[in-house]
Amino acid sequence: MLKVSELAASYGMHEALSGISLQVEHREIVVILGANGAGKSTLLKAIAGICEGVSGGDVSLDGRSLNNLNAEQIVEAGIAFVPEGRGIFGDLTVQENLLLGAYAEHARDRQTENLDRVLTLFPKLAERKKQIARTMSGGEQQMVAIGRALMSAPTVLMLDEPSLGLWPLLCKELFSSLMQVRETGVGILLVEQNAKQSLGIADWGYLLENGSIVGEDSAESLLHDPAVQAAYLGGAAAAAVSGQVKTKSVMPAKPAVKKVASTTTTVSPEHFLPETSQRSTVSADALIDDDIGAMVARASSAAAEERVSPLSASGSVSTLNQTTSPQQTASQSASPAASAVSLPPTQDARVQQLLAEFESAARAAASGGDHTRVVDKSARHSVQDDLDNLPHIPVIRKSLVTVYRRDGSGVLRKQERR
Repeated sequence: MLKVSELAASYGMHEALSGISLQVEHREIVVILGANGAGKSTLLKAIAGICEGVSGGDVSLDGRSLNNLNAEQIVEAGIAFVPEGRGIFGDLTVQENLLLGAYAEHARDRQTENLDRVLTLFPKLAERKKQIARTMSGGEQQMVAIGRALMSAPTVLMLDEPSLGLWPLLCKELFSSLMQVRETGVGILLVEQNAKQSLGIADWGYLLENGSIVGEDSAESLLHDPAVQAAYLGGAAAAAVSGQVKTKSVMPAKPAVKKVASTTTTVSPEHFLPETSQRSTVSADALIDDDIGAMVARASSAAAEERVSPLSASGSVSTLNQTTSPQQTASQSASPAASAVSLPPTQDARVQQLLAEFESAARAAASGGDHTRVVDKSARHSVQDDLDNLPHIPVIRKSLVTVYRRDGSGVLRKQERR
């Protein structure tokens, strides 16, 4: 029998376990239930002698104290531990993993007997003895981890979250295998988040909270306890038993959406445009009945008014004094708004210069003459001055190097390269 009395563990100033007392009989499955961070994994590590923190208290197996023993000596005493995450040797075969479990001195003499028992408990492992362990499924790897622990011929088998990451069907198969392990006479101390299935196969259970045991009872009683159901089994059944089912809050109905007739709605542009813009209001029916051409024409007329009205109000309307082509004259006569735009004197002169250069280049291209762009002489001289002021970078050329190479016939050929 495994007996734990007043076990404590701490990580620095943090106390992870305090006053833990429990026991596991032969042919018994004991489950420990608790939330994440309650100290379940620390409890198993402290019993197995691999706790990273400082532990104290008393742990004994069949009356023999395990205090101050290292992990190897605890395995020799008869306690096997399957940690969370399985911890198998992924690059080794299934059989090699199992044989490594028989490293304990008391298990070497019964290695063949233990191996046959493990392969009988887990027939899939017998079929895949030569398979690399990391290529197996999660459930099969968990079987390898449990089988390796059983190869040490333990008195008590401790498992930390054995169903973690397994499909429900594999979980059911795993718990069925644990029941078969119990029938061999091994006591099992189980830490498991799947409270319903673990309580279904267990004989006794402990409730661990904030590093302390807050309750214990038979597994059947815990399974039907409303408090345990509320804490670990979802809480729906417990709420129904205790009459604490809360009624669902009813969302208020959304208000009905009122429809407004379009015939009574007017759109006022003053609400969307600057106050300086003066436009007449347009009814919604008019906007709906207009075709796209009429709407574009009305928008173009309004835009032309915006371009003309500020210039007309200032009295600065004039035409460009420049030579224009017949096409430009026709376009200006067709669009009075475009011909009524004046530019500042500096921009006017620049536009005239660009037009003159463009016209000269176009005529030269049409006549097949000189394509050179006409530019101001002063501007040409300024560009040349800028080029003269640039820094001169000397260019150093490598001298020729004579290289002699043999061709395919063995004759030396002279080559010169830089």
